Amino acid sequence: MPGPVSGRVAVEGASLATTVQLPDGDGPFPAVVLRTPYGMRGHRDEACGWAARGFAVVVQDVRGRYASDGDWQPYRHEEADSAATFRWVRGRSWSDGRIVAAGASYAAHCALAAVGDGDPRSRPDAVIAAVPALGLAETARGTGGVERLSARAGWWAAHGDRPDSDAAALDDVLARDPRLLEHLPLVRLPERLGRPLPSWPGLWAASHRPTPTPRGPIPLLAVGGTRDPFADDTLRLWLDWTGPARLLVGPWGHGLTSEPAPEARPGHRTRLGDLYVRWARAALDGALGRERRGAVALGGSDHWYPAPAGTGERTAWPFGTRTGLRLLQGDTFVADPEQPVRSDDLSVERRDVPDRALLVGPPLPRPLDLCGGAEAELCAAADTPTADWAVRVVALDPDGRALPLATGIVRRTDPAGEETRFRVPLGLVARRLPAGTRLRVEVAGHHFPAHARNPHTCEDPVHATRLTASRRTLRPAGSSLLLPVVHGCRPIDPVQETCS
Repeated sequence: MPGPVSGRVAVEGASLATTVQLPDGDGPFPAVVLRTPYGMRGHRDEACGWAARGFAVVVQDVRGRYASDGDWQPYRHEEADSAATFRWVRGRSWSDGRIVAAGASYAAHCALAAVGDGDPRSRPDAVIAAVPALGLAETARGTGGVERLSARAGWWAAHGDRPDSDAAALDDVLARDPRLLEHLPLVRLPERLGRPLPSWPGLWAASHRPTPTPRGPIPLLAVGGTRDPFADDTLRLWLDWTGPARLLVGPWGHGLTSEPAPEARPGHRTRLGDLYVRWARAALDGALGRERRGAVALGGSDHWYPAPAGTGERTAWPFGTRTGLRLLQGDTFVADPEQPVRSDDLSVERRDVPDRALLVGPPLPRPLDLCGGAEAELCAAADTPTADWAVRVVALDPDGRALPLATGIVRRTDPAGEETRFRVPLGLVARRLPAGTRLRVEVAGHHFPAHARNPHTCEDPVHATRLTASRRTLRPAGSSLLLPVVHGCRPIDPVQETCS
């Protein structure tokens, strides 16, 4: 196999550093294009793996990053730059004209950016999008409208407004300044961080964009993890895709198989590189069926189950009952942003004035399989006209250890003091709970530092400088936890399910 060849692709206003790794043989070859803001060197092994299997591999630093020149503005230029790169690839003598766009996280956005282009030469023939970060607004806030604080601060500190990366930047500052993320206003956090981030305010001002829609029947492989913060976006991308769509979700974090969750089992070990190649060949050969299919690993078991294509049936655990979830504390509680419930601590401190509602269920009499979307239905009130409602579900194993199961947070603007009924989406849950497990549910007003604190003053949390406490009431009657209980589902082969 020949060594990689370096070059540059001219786009409007910049030239993009690009390497091409060709397989053995005379060609022409199908191509895999990986556009990344994280540095081409990190993809050397991946490029060699694709090339060894007969694909030409194009790896490119996005505009303004590493060896590419131009102005680095996250999410602004990728549609045009991706389209120009695809046209460039199709003009090479070694290209047979077929392109698989691939990438993870921001690079998945790059892979998806030009799928709706009207010029067939400017869009890929197939897309592999892993843990996709779909856009500025999509990464800034979760589905409930609440700001993702620690993850966005970490990404901007590491990669924002600079030509290279420093992955440990936020951790280094937090070691010196543990209260950094409490800084107000949030929009001026870079001042305390110690370096300018002129693109930071634009993150919070961005508007949501529609889910990428392909022009034509472009096949999609969406890959995610149940512990990934963008798991909902991965699922939504798969559900909204109009071409042949496949989904693979394992018990992983944002790093996929390099970041397994505690509930991962040997049966979930997956050679993603081999699976990607097999899927790409089927996609380019037109061998994928048009139906939407996918596989989800069931954490705590060795099984994979079919991906849920809708909400499906869910079992209710009613609040305030002996057979459901018994209320231990907090039918009234105070959500104080000066002392928020923390996302990084599963312990519950007993207080004279509770900071959350706490409910616990009885031990499960038998193992329980959960696979699908979970929700909490709340009947509650706040004495402030704006309030965030965070619901965290924890599995207490028979030895009493707390393991996170699901979390959701939504922002409400209801009349102060008026009881309302609403739902809090808790995302995709895929877990086998052993007999003896108890479910613990917490209802709180904050989930910090994963999410920004609601100041309860009607100010935008991004610009707020003043905080006040919010008194909450939860009516157990009419509130419940809705879980996707699976009965009699047959395990499947994830490779067969995604590659056919």
